Amino acid sequence: MMSSYRMDNQATTRRTFYSVVINGLMGIITGAIAIPAAAYLMLKPKSEKKLGWVDAADITQLKIGKPEEVTYRRTRVDGWRVLNEKTTAWVVRTDEKHVVAFTPGCTHLGCAYHWEAGQNQFLCPCHTSTFGIDGKVTGGPAPRPLDRYVTRVDGKKLLIGSAIERSV
Repeated sequence: MMSSYRMDNQATTRRTFYSVVINGLMGIITGAIAIPAAAYLMLKPKSEKKLGWVDAADITQLKIGKPEEVTYRRTRVDGWRVLNEKTTAWVVRTDEKHVVAFTPGCTHLGCAYHWEAGQNQFLCPCHTSTFGIDGKVTGGPAPRPLDRYVTRVDGKKLLIGSAIERSV
């Protein structure tokens, strides 16, 4: 009888050991999941930072009253990622010191539009929305004028800031 008592005692010790190991592993796995989740919920993303102005074009190369698509590089923050990407804007030089820059997507469904010089308007090929040189809707299903970028002229440089969504 005494030997069976020892075996039960050893089995209990083994069971306790495995129980501690399993609970310890579950704690480690829980921590591995909970710490990144807590960091995601508690820490502010980088998108809270303002990135400022981007040098987009030389305004002496732009003709007054003629829209031109300008390609430039910008740094964009997407949550926790900082992306350096090539993007475009439709730029209209209104006079010697003023420039308007439109975002490249139609306000209907975001399709890329282009300038139709013969018709003197921007045309979105997806659903035939049209916009005047000032960005106002002249036809089609677009619900509002083209969205604009904040612009600033510094000497000969055109600086583009963030986009502003215009209301109807």
